[in-house]
Amino acid sequence: MYKKFGKRVFDLIASIFGVIFFLPVFIIVPILIKIGSKGPVFFVQKRVGKDFKEFNLYKFRSMVADAPKKGLQITSTDDPRITKIGRILRKTKLDELPQLINVIKGDMSLVGPRPEVKKYVDLKKDEYKKVLSVRPGITDLAAIEFVNEEEILSKFDDKEKAYIEKILPQKIALYNKYIDSISFLEDIRIILKTLKVI
Repeated sequence: MYKKFGKRVFDLIASIFGVIFFLPVFIIVPILIKIGSKGPVFFVQKRVGKDFKEFNLYKFRSMVADAPKKGLQITSTDDPRITKIGRILRKTKLDELPQLINVIKGDMSLVGPRPEVKKYVDLKKDEYKKVLSVRPGITDLAAIEFVNEEEILSKFDDKEKAYIEKILPQKIALYNKYIDSISFLEDIRIILKTLKVI
C-alpha cells in the first residue's frame, strides 16, 4: 500500500514542507552563485527516471557554466570546473535542494535510487531494469554509502573507469537492496541517516 500510494503522498507533503522550510536558502544561494561566477543559477541535466523516461533534474549550479561540455559527467574533489561557492554547496549537499521541485513534479521521490545520466544507464541497461521500476530519489542507501564519492574518485587517474567498474556496481546493489525493502519506516530511517551524514 505504501509503495503504491502512500509514498507519493509522503513525498508531496514532505517536499512542499521542505521548500517552505528552506526558503531562505532558495533566496540566499542564488545570490551567492551569481556573485561568484557567470552563468545561470540552476544546473539542469537530463537524467533517466522511472521506466527509462528521461527528465530534467535541477540543482543549484556548483560548477562553471557549460561544465558538461568541458569534461566528464562525473566529478571529483580536484575537478577545476567546481566554483568556490560550488565547493561549499557540494560539501553541504545544498546544491541538491532544487530536486525538491522534481519530487513535487513527480519526476523523483525523496528516497530512491539516485538518477543517473543516460550514458551510464545504457552501459548497465539490464541491471537498471529493476532499479528504474521505481522513481529515482534525492537520497538512498548508496547516497549515504558514497557521500564522499568525489573524494574517492580524486584518487584515480582514470576517474570514469573507476566510476563504471568500481562504484556503479556497488551503487546498483544498494539500489536493489532498497527496492526490496521499501517501507515508510525505511524511508524515514534513510532520511534521518542522510541528515546525520551531511
